[in-house]
Amino acid sequence: MVKKLTALSLAIFMVVVLAACGSNGTTGKNGSTDNANSGAKAESTDSAASEKIVIKYWYAFGDKIEEAKLHMVKGFNESQDKIEVIAEHQGGYDDLHAKVQAAFAAGDAPAVSDLEIASTGVFARSGMLQELTVYAERDKDQLQLEDFNPGLMGNAYVDDKLFGLPFMRSTPILYKNVTMLKDAGLDPEGPKTWDELEQYSRVLKEKGKIGMTVPADIWFYEALVAQSGGQMLSEDGKSAAFNTPEGVAPVEFWKKLSSEGLIKIPVGDEAGATADKDWANQMSAFKFASTAGVTGSLEIAKGNGFELVTAFMPSNVSYGVPTGGCQLVMTSKSTEEEKEAAWEFIKWMTSKENTIYQHKHVGYLPTRLSAVESEELKTHFAENPQFKVAVDQLEYARPRPMENAYPEVTKIVKEAIEKAILDPKTAPQDALNAAAEKANKLLSK
Repeated sequence: MVKKLTALSLAIFMVVVLAACGSNGTTGKNGSTDNANSGAKAESTDSAASEKIVIKYWYAFGDKIEEAKLHMVKGFNESQDKIEVIAEHQGGYDDLHAKVQAAFAAGDAPAVSDLEIASTGVFARSGMLQELTVYAERDKDQLQLEDFNPGLMGNAYVDDKLFGLPFMRSTPILYKNVTMLKDAGLDPEGPKTWDELEQYSRVLKEKGKIGMTVPADIWFYEALVAQSGGQMLSEDGKSAAFNTPEGVAPVEFWKKLSSEGLIKIPVGDEAGATADKDWANQMSAFKFASTAGVTGSLEIAKGNGFELVTAFMPSNVSYGVPTGGCQLVMTSKSTEEEKEAAWEFIKWMTSKENTIYQHKHVGYLPTRLSAVESEELKTHFAENPQFKVAVDQLEYARPRPMENAYPEVTKIVKEAIEKAILDPKTAPQDALNAAAEKANKLLSK
């Protein structure tokens, strides 16, 4: 998440990010370096390249996600001879956002970048993003904006203006080790509710296992708040709403299950990796994770000899999930020629054909309705139902808050959740009340 760009914090923040960007590159997840892993450069001569408009595209994450992005960039470069896109890996979302901000301040921002959806508001309102409304209206017949899934468009607009197009989008889903459930005598169709998750976890504990290893991730918490009928912020975005009964219920639930050894809640930078490891090693039967992990998780399940099924996150009073992932945005300081090139590239990357490709290769949601309705994906879903769960779950999805202060608010909330769970003397209500008091000071500015 990016920091709030206030006059007070921006100066401090820029010192930090500029220092962080001082090296020539950091190692990515797959061992590549940030500015050297642009395997999408066209194999053209220097003279041919000089005739093209050259733009930079900065992206987040490695492994299969990176493979998909570089494949699509390579396809774009080979599809025409007027534009050359140089793709550069910049770490995770936090790293990417900080580097884009620093590069923008230095007058050297990429023309196109991934942008995590909840950060769209702060980037757009700071003037860093190019509004896309005019481009979309001009090319409406080619773009077909109405073809994008409505459930994924909530974070594309800021103050009723279009600033991004859905790209690699996701929701959290439930991953189940069906083999463990069957061995424990549990119905593999469940758990479908919080109560069932608790019941399943009690049975698994008797077998020497745990129900779930789950980090106190803000994205998962947002889902549980939605399932309880609550909101993270007030309707006007000016105050916290997570300290209402609907926001406290998830923390009480997690604390109860954790204190009884039914689930495990790791903390720290490796919390997510710990959850993945416990699930892969069949210590825990369930995990919450992005739909972007379907392909990789299927490979892990096959390699470790167990059956994987995906499902909606269990409901409380209802189902509910936040959307996540990134959209493609255009920075505002490029030349008009570069902006036109960037727009052509964004349209290519978000096309029906490419949304089908990246969904099948990684597991991210197919962002276009025409993709979901295509014979190719219908066949894919029939053969691999694990991929379709997130698409169906979009019925219960909601956008993430985009107030400028929200990235900072999420950090405050996460710290409060962890304190409430780890400290027996700290009541969830008290922890969230304290977090709300801090959040309100940021949100009211």
